[in-house]
Amino acid sequence: MIRLATVCARKNSKGLIGKNKLLINGLPLFAWAIIQAKKSNYFHTIVVTTDDDEIIEMSYKYGADLTVKRPLELSTDTSGKPETILHALKEVEKVLGLQFDVVVDLDVTSPLRSIEDIKGAVNLLEQNKVSSVLSVCHSRRNPYFNILEVDKAKSIKVSKSNGAAYLSRQSAPECFDMNAAVHVWRARSLKKNPKIIFKDTLLYVMPSERSWDIDSQFDFEVVKFLSERNN
Repeated sequence: MIRLATVCARKNSKGLIGKNKLLINGLPLFAWAIIQAKKSNYFHTIVVTTDDDEIIEMSYKYGADLTVKRPLELSTDTSGKPETILHALKEVEKVLGLQFDVVVDLDVTSPLRSIEDIKGAVNLLEQNKVSSVLSVCHSRRNPYFNILEVDKAKSIKVSKSNGAAYLSRQSAPECFDMNAAVHVWRARSLKKNPKIIFKDTLLYVMPSERSWDIDSQFDFEVVKFLSERNN
Protein backbone atom coordinates (compact mmCIF):
# COMPACT_ATOMS: atom_id res chain seq x y z
CA MET A 1 0.00 0.00 0.00
CA ILE A 2 1.27 3.46 -0.91
CA ARG A 3 0.09 5.82 1.84
CA LEU A 4 -0.16 9.60 1.98
CA ALA A 5 -0.36 11.50 5.27
CA THR A 6 -2.03 14.90 5.14
CA VAL A 7 -1.75 17.66 7.72
CA CYS A 8 -4.27 20.50 7.29
CA ALA A 9 -3.13 23.74 8.95
CA ARG A 10 -5.24 26.72 7.97
CA LYS A 11 -3.93 30.18 8.88
CA ASN A 12 -7.08 31.54 10.44
CA SER A 13 -9.16 29.91 13.16
CA LYS A 14 -12.52 31.17 14.28
CA GLY A 15 -12.71 29.38 17.65
CA LEU A 16 -9.14 29.93 18.88
CA ILE A 17 -7.06 32.48 17.00
CA GLY A 18 -3.82 31.10 15.56
CA LYS A 19 -4.33 27.70 17.22
CA ASN A 20 -2.36 25.70 14.63
CA LYS A 21 0.83 27.49 15.71
CA LEU A 22 0.23 27.42 19.48
CA LEU A 23 3.04 25.70 21.37
CA ILE A 24 2.73 22.34 23.13
CA ASN A 25 5.96 21.19 24.79
CA GLY A 26 7.81 23.81 22.78
CA LEU A 27 6.49 22.72 19.38
CA PRO A 28 3.68 24.27 17.31
CA LEU A 29 0.56 22.12 17.06
CA PHE A 30 0.96 21.45 13.34
CA ALA A 31 4.47 20.09 13.97
CA TRP A 32 3.16 17.34 16.24
CA ALA A 33 1.08 15.86 13.41
CA ILE A 34 4.09 15.86 11.08
CA ILE A 35 6.35 14.28 13.69
CA GLN A 36 3.80 11.59 14.55
CA ALA A 37 3.39 10.70 10.88
CA LYS A 38 7.16 10.51 10.53
CA LYS A 39 7.61 8.34 13.61
CA SER A 40 4.98 5.86 12.44
CA ASN A 41 7.10 4.87 9.42
CA TYR A 42 3.82 4.17 7.64
CA PHE A 43 3.86 6.84 4.95
CA HIS A 44 5.47 7.24 1.57
CA THR A 45 4.81 10.99 1.69
CA ILE A 46 3.79 13.54 4.33
CA VAL A 47 2.19 16.71 2.96
CA VAL A 48 1.09 19.87 4.73
CA THR A 49 -1.74 21.81 3.10
CA THR A 50 -2.01 25.41 4.26
CA ASP A 51 -2.62 29.01 3.26
CA ASP A 52 0.02 30.19 5.76
CA ASP A 53 3.45 30.98 4.27
CA GLU A 54 5.15 30.66 7.66
CA ILE A 55 3.74 27.15 8.16
CA ILE A 56 4.90 26.22 4.66
CA GLU A 57 8.44 27.33 5.52
CA MET A 58 8.49 25.63 8.93
CA SER A 59 6.89 22.34 7.82
CA TYR A 60 10.06 21.03 6.19
CA LYS A 61 11.97 21.63 9.42
CA TYR A 62 9.72 19.16 11.22
CA GLY A 63 9.82 16.46 8.54
CA ALA A 64 7.20 17.23 5.88
CA ASP A 65 8.08 15.93 2.41
CA LEU A 66 5.88 18.39 0.51
CA THR A 67 3.63 21.37 1.09
CA VAL A 68 0.57 22.47 -0.87
CA LYS A 69 -0.54 26.10 -0.95
CA ARG A 70 -4.23 25.90 -0.26
CA PRO A 71 -6.44 27.98 -2.58
CA LEU A 72 -8.67 30.70 -1.15
CA GLU A 73 -11.90 28.76 -1.70
CA LEU A 74 -10.56 25.97 0.56
CA SER A 75 -9.34 28.34 3.29
CA THR A 76 -12.61 29.73 4.65
CA ASP A 77 -14.58 28.83 7.78
CA THR A 78 -17.08 26.96 5.63
CA SER A 79 -14.58 25.01 3.52
CA GLY A 80 -15.01 21.23 3.62
CA LYS A 81 -12.05 19.30 4.98
CA PRO A 82 -12.49 16.24 2.71
CA GLU A 83 -12.36 18.56 -0.32
CA THR A 84 -9.18 20.13 1.05
CA ILE A 85 -7.58 16.72 1.54
CA LEU A 86 -8.64 15.64 -1.96
CA HIS A 87 -7.04 18.79 -3.39
CA ALA A 88 -3.78 17.95 -1.58
CA LEU A 89 -3.92 14.34 -2.79
CA LYS A 90 -4.32 15.38 -6.41
CA GLU A 91 -1.53 17.97 -6.15
CA VAL A 92 0.91 15.49 -4.62
CA GLU A 93 0.08 12.80 -7.17
CA LYS A 94 0.69 15.36 -9.91
CA VAL A 95 4.08 16.36 -8.47
CA LEU A 96 5.28 12.82 -7.75
CA GLY A 97 3.72 11.10 -10.74
CA LEU A 98 2.25 8.23 -8.73
CA GLN A 99 -1.09 7.04 -7.38
CA PHE A 100 -1.71 6.60 -3.66
CA ASP A 101 -3.79 3.74 -2.26
CA VAL A 102 -4.54 5.18 1.17
CA VAL A 103 -4.90 8.74 2.50
CA VAL A 104 -4.59 9.44 6.23
CA ASP A 105 -5.38 12.84 7.72
CA LEU A 106 -3.89 13.66 11.11
CA ASP A 107 -5.80 16.58 12.56
CA VAL A 108 -3.54 19.28 13.96
CA THR A 109 -5.87 19.83 16.93
CA SER A 110 -5.56 16.25 18.27
CA PRO A 111 -1.90 15.92 19.34
CA LEU A 112 -2.58 13.40 22.12
CA ARG A 113 -3.17 10.54 19.68
CA SER A 114 -0.47 7.85 19.80
CA ILE A 115 1.58 6.30 17.02
CA GLU A 116 -0.33 3.09 17.69
CA ASP A 117 -3.62 4.93 17.10
CA ILE A 118 -2.39 5.94 13.66
CA LYS A 119 -1.25 2.42 12.81
CA GLY A 120 -4.38 0.85 14.28
CA ALA A 121 -6.75 2.99 12.21
CA VAL A 122 -4.76 2.38 9.03
CA ASN A 123 -4.61 -1.36 9.68
CA LEU A 124 -8.36 -1.48 10.29
CA LEU A 125 -8.99 -0.02 6.85
CA GLU A 126 -6.42 -2.15 5.05
CA GLN A 127 -7.59 -5.39 6.66
CA ASN A 128 -11.19 -4.74 5.61
CA LYS A 129 -12.76 -3.87 2.27
CA VAL A 130 -14.14 -0.51 3.40
CA SER A 131 -14.04 3.05 2.09
CA SER A 132 -12.93 4.80 5.27
CA VAL A 133 -12.09 4.52 8.95
CA LEU A 134 -12.94 7.21 11.48
CA SER A 135 -11.39 7.60 14.93
CA VAL A 136 -13.85 8.10 17.80
CA CYS A 137 -14.17 7.78 21.55
CA HIS A 138 -17.13 6.78 23.67
CA SER A 139 -19.40 9.75 24.24
CA ARG A 140 -19.65 11.07 27.80
CA ARG A 141 -23.22 12.19 27.12
CA ASN A 142 -25.84 10.02 25.48
CA PRO A 143 -28.79 11.36 23.41
CA TYR A 144 -30.93 8.43 24.58
CA PHE A 145 -30.29 9.19 28.25
CA ASN A 146 -28.89 12.59 29.31
CA ILE A 147 -28.88 14.93 26.29
CA LEU A 148 -32.06 17.00 26.41
CA GLU A 149 -34.04 19.15 23.97
CA VAL A 150 -36.74 21.76 24.46
CA ASP A 151 -39.47 21.42 21.82
CA LYS A 152 -41.71 24.16 20.37
CA ALA A 153 -44.16 23.71 23.23
CA LYS A 154 -41.30 24.35 25.69
CA SER A 155 -41.46 20.75 26.87
CA ILE A 156 -38.22 19.05 27.87
CA LYS A 157 -37.50 15.68 26.37
CA VAL A 158 -34.60 13.31 25.80
CA SER A 159 -32.96 14.22 22.50
CA LYS A 160 -33.33 10.79 20.89
CA SER A 161 -35.75 7.96 21.52
CA ASN A 162 -36.29 4.47 20.19
CA GLY A 163 -39.33 3.81 22.38
CA ALA A 164 -37.41 2.50 25.38
CA ALA A 165 -36.78 4.28 28.68
CA TYR A 166 -33.16 3.94 29.79
CA LEU A 167 -32.33 4.26 33.48
CA SER A 168 -28.56 4.58 32.98
CA ARG A 169 -26.15 5.73 30.29
CA GLN A 170 -24.57 2.27 30.29
CA SER A 171 -27.87 0.61 29.32
CA ALA A 172 -28.57 3.07 26.49
CA PRO A 173 -27.38 2.40 22.91
CA GLU A 174 -23.65 2.92 22.48
CA CYS A 175 -22.76 6.39 21.15
CA PHE A 176 -19.47 7.90 20.05
CA ASP A 177 -17.82 11.30 19.64
CA MET A 178 -15.81 12.02 16.51
CA ASN A 179 -12.45 12.97 18.01
CA ALA A 180 -10.77 14.21 14.79
CA ALA A 181 -7.54 12.34 15.59
CA VAL A 182 -7.24 10.05 12.56
CA HIS A 183 -9.27 9.89 9.33
CA VAL A 184 -8.36 7.15 6.85
CA TRP A 185 -9.64 6.79 3.30
CA ARG A 186 -9.04 4.55 0.37
CA ALA A 187 -7.82 7.06 -2.19
CA ARG A 188 -10.27 5.87 -4.83
CA SER A 189 -13.20 6.38 -2.44
CA LEU A 190 -12.09 9.89 -1.55
CA LYS A 191 -11.71 10.76 -5.23
CA LYS A 192 -15.14 9.37 -6.07
CA ASN A 193 -16.94 11.09 -3.19
CA PRO A 194 -15.00 13.40 -0.84
CA LYS A 195 -16.82 12.85 2.44
CA ILE A 196 -16.04 11.42 5.88
CA ILE A 197 -18.74 8.81 6.48
CA PHE A 198 -19.65 6.14 3.91
CA LYS A 199 -22.11 3.27 4.29
CA ASP A 200 -19.22 0.90 5.06
CA THR A 201 -17.16 3.23 7.30
CA LEU A 202 -15.63 1.54 10.36
CA LEU A 203 -14.90 3.15 13.73
CA TYR A 204 -11.51 3.03 15.41
CA VAL A 205 -12.22 3.54 19.11
CA MET A 206 -9.68 5.50 21.15
CA PRO A 207 -9.64 6.16 24.91
CA SER A 208 -11.01 9.53 26.02
CA GLU A 209 -7.67 10.67 27.44
CA ARG A 210 -6.16 10.65 23.92
CA SER A 211 -9.25 12.14 22.27
CA TRP A 212 -9.13 15.84 23.21
CA ASP A 213 -9.78 18.01 20.16
CA ILE A 214 -8.64 21.61 20.61
CA ASP A 215 -11.39 24.05 19.72
CA SER A 216 -11.16 26.55 22.60
CA GLN A 217 -8.68 28.05 25.06
CA PHE A 218 -9.91 25.59 27.70
CA ASP A 219 -9.29 22.63 25.38
CA PHE A 220 -5.80 23.94 24.69
CA GLU A 221 -4.98 24.28 28.38
CA VAL A 222 -6.20 20.72 29.06
CA VAL A 223 -4.19 19.27 26.17
CA LYS A 224 -1.13 21.27 27.18
CA PHE A 225 -1.38 19.97 30.75
CA LEU A 226 -1.85 16.34 29.67
CA SER A 227 0.94 16.54 27.12
CA GLU A 228 3.42 18.04 29.55
CA ARG A 229 2.41 15.55 32.27
CA ASN A 230 2.97 12.65 29.87
CA ASN A 231 6.15 14.23 28.47
